[in-house]
Amino acid sequence: MSLSSPAVQPVVPSGIPCWIELAGTDEAVLQNFYGSLFGWNYEVRRDPATPTGRYSIASLGGVPVGGMYRAAANSPRGWTVHLSVQQTASAAEWVESLGGRVTLGPVEIPGRGSILHAIDPTGAPVVFWEPSATWDFGSGVPDTFSGADLNTHDGEGADYFYGKLFNYVSQQIGDGVTVDYAAWHLDHVPVLYRYVMGSEYSPQTPPHWMIYFEVDPARGTDATAGQAIMLGGNVVIQPYDTPFGRMAILADPDGAVFAVIDHSRAVSTGRAEVDDPYDD
Repeated sequence: MSLSSPAVQPVVPSGIPCWIELAGTDEAVLQNFYGSLFGWNYEVRRDPATPTGRYSIASLGGVPVGGMYRAAANSPRGWTVHLSVQQTASAAEWVESLGGRVTLGPVEIPGRGSILHAIDPTGAPVVFWEPSATWDFGSGVPDTFSGADLNTHDGEGADYFYGKLFNYVSQQIGDGVTVDYAAWHLDHVPVLYRYVMGSEYSPQTPPHWMIYFEVDPARGTDATAGQAIMLGGNVVIQPYDTPFGRMAILADPDGAVFAVIDHSRAVSTGRAEVDDPYDD
């Protein structure tokens, strides 16, 4: 697989991340930031679910890699993951019965399937997607989606809600006390991670998704972080080494936080197998 061509993920079983999107305040500024940082191009589509009726699809090498739209006033901003479902109507019933709250939908998106926006019982926004048969999502290569953590204050509640929805099996990979960090598995394969925010976060920090983007080893995490600053973003946590790769936590000009990671730089740090990824 060429490093310049994202892997195309076909329509996926329930519970698999099938899309990511960014809700922000200034589409032009954000498009320039991510376009310059990751080499993305954009195509505007009609979308009845957004406040403006517009939705920008980012692509790399001609393959869609994420979406972007202007958020409504008083609505959540930042990056959110979409989880694949077989039927959004059924998902809406399950969300409500398990203590979540539907905030939008189901809504049919022309040519792209059906979506359902919700707030899970821990307070985190999440989107459930019933994708069309032709929907593509590029991931797993440089400048595309690499993974996602749900950062929450209620790990047990998150495990229960998503476990009931998708039959995830939760495996603790922190120590469960000082670091409560779990992997959610489907068929013995980790598909998402859940982290209970520790003292490095304010108790008022709302639950949110941390989206990870793969870094091209030829450029590296440090250079990517430096470029983010030059483009008007910020470095929230400076680049550091982990057993999973060299990573950094960045923020775009709108304040949306995301992570970049170079998996080729995985090292043994002499610390626990899974340390707090947000502790600098």
